[in-house]
Amino acid sequence: MGFLKTYSSMFWLLAGIIAGSIAGLIFGERVVIIKPIGDIFLNLLFTVIIPLVFFSIANAIAHIEAGNKLGRILGVMSLLFLATILISAFFTIVAVWIFPIHQQVTLSKAISLEQPGNWGEQLARLLTVSEFYELLSRKNMLPFIIFSGLVGFAAMRAGESGRAFRQFLHSGNEVIKEVLTVIMKLGPVGLGAYFAYQVGTVGPQLFGTYAHSLGIYYGFGIFYFIVGFTLYAFIAGGIPGVKIFWKNNIVPSLTALGTGSSIATIPANLNAVGRMGVPADIGSVVVPLGATLHKDGSSISSIIKMAVVFAMFGKSFDSPSVIIMALGVTVIASIVEGGIPNGGYIGELLVMSIYGFPVEALPPLMIIGTLVDPLATILNATGDNVAAMLTTRFLRGRAPAVS
Repeated sequence: MGFLKTYSSMFWLLAGIIAGSIAGLIFGERVVIIKPIGDIFLNLLFTVIIPLVFFSIANAIAHIEAGNKLGRILGVMSLLFLATILISAFFTIVAVWIFPIHQQVTLSKAISLEQPGNWGEQLARLLTVSEFYELLSRKNMLPFIIFSGLVGFAAMRAGESGRAFRQFLHSGNEVIKEVLTVIMKLGPVGLGAYFAYQVGTVGPQLFGTYAHSLGIYYGFGIFYFIVGFTLYAFIAGGIPGVKIFWKNNIVPSLTALGTGSSIATIPANLNAVGRMGVPADIGSVVVPLGATLHKDGSSISSIIKMAVVFAMFGKSFDSPSVIIMALGVTVIASIVEGGIPNGGYIGELLVMSIYGFPVEALPPLMIIGTLVDPLATILNATGDNVAAMLTTRFLRGRAPAVS
């Protein structure tokens, strides 16, 4: 019953998508009449992205406490988080190259992702805007993310005088997450209506694209969970490290699957890393921050989603510039997404905004995100445990004191 309660929103969303698909198959292009229902739902999601990103990033940074010992832990931890996210993303790209997502369906004419001007001008436009109000557009997400990070850093440095503002950031983050939760109550109807429109106008070949992408995700995701985490545990503690990791990672894995939340898995993870030989001062930092900032599962799904929408809009996903940008977007999406059920929708909105995809791109992103959520949560949550072992290994110059 607990499992059904945890994933009830996902089941309702899938029910809406299935109902919409059936309506699209039966009524064909006549379902265009219900498209405005889907548009209303998507527009509500677009309006929440700016406050959601701001409070999520600024709050996370503002509540990091400074200190020499803590600073060393945060430094090593951050590098390891970044490394594992990029490793998972890069090998997902390789998997997409090996098993390419063919352009079976095109939602609209090919769009241009290129910006006019030389390299320096493009970089300036990518990272900054000239007016504050321009930050409030979802088309300028990277500048807004940088600004949000600066606000959070300033709030952290303000010390006692910034306490009230830090409380505001925390409270705002909780409120905006509830706003997203309320909006998602409309998901089964809104997304179902939009999916009916897509199936009715494009055709059932959409299902082949989704099935192919899900096959890549679950195939590579399971491989990464078993082989990748085993390799990380071996680096952290050799053969004994591998044994102690898998012996104590079962409970966190089941907890992540049952709760659908990295945040809810924190207690199980803290207990597990203690048994894995991770010192309390390291585990108490890496595990809670990892639940918010470190998401290998989301990294893999971000690449899959990008590959799908690139194919659907007639764009290649193999040029060096696209790959570099995709890796950067993956890192940002991993940081921005909350460690809560359905938190991946934030990353999907981010992918759309940064690449400038039209509104038709969001339903495919959300559908894939919904279907991969169980495995993504397991990877996100339990990846923090092996990261804690690696942090101990590199920070202390020795393997965790496994027994």
